[in-house]
Amino acid sequence: MDITISGLSKSYGKHHLWRDLDLTIPSGKMLAITGKSGSGKSTLLNCIGLIDKPDAGSITIDGSDITTFGARRRRIYRRDTVGYLFQDYALVDNDSAYNNVRLAIPSLLVKPATKAAINDALATVGLDGRGKAPAFSLSGGEQQRVALARLLVKNPPVILADEPTGALDPSNGQMVIDMLRGFANAGATVVIATHDPTVTAACDDTHSISETASAA
Repeated sequence: MDITISGLSKSYGKHHLWRDLDLTIPSGKMLAITGKSGSGKSTLLNCIGLIDKPDAGSITIDGSDITTFGARRRRIYRRDTVGYLFQDYALVDNDSAYNNVRLAIPSLLVKPATKAAINDALATVGLDGRGKAPAFSLSGGEQQRVALARLLVKNPPVILADEPTGALDPSNGQMVIDMLRGFANAGATVVIATHDPTVTAACDDTHSISETASAA
């Protein structure tokens, strides 16, 4: 799904993160959002994910301005369209790796095919046989692998990754980059907020928030 951002502005009090931001992100591409800490990279992701709301402007996805969505359409959009990958992994610490991946599936009824898909996703990220391990017992790299397995099961058309390699060693960081590239190659729109030059180099394009802010 192409993402078209037009005239987007966001402020907190007198602090302007960005004004009149225009940006197009084609489907099947990876875009790196760069900029200094506090420039609003994560906030931009949150606006695309409808976790936060811009002060002005529009975000058009699949022909609809998502900033106009009511509560029900926001829930459906987040459930069916968006997948997140966070630096802190966003796992339930006391639950198993399997159940953390299971969270990607909205239905309460888990069919045999779904169980197989979860186990296949864990195997794909190198966690075959680790489904019963509680999240807190896993290393940081393994926890990010669980988060990647969750994305594999959900297979969303829009992926928002917030500093996904920030706490990882180079090997696990490269695995994250390769997996995100695989999603993009399969047609997903991947937007990554990052300070990591390795991530930026792997993306199709880069947009600097700091440049937008200084031009405002």
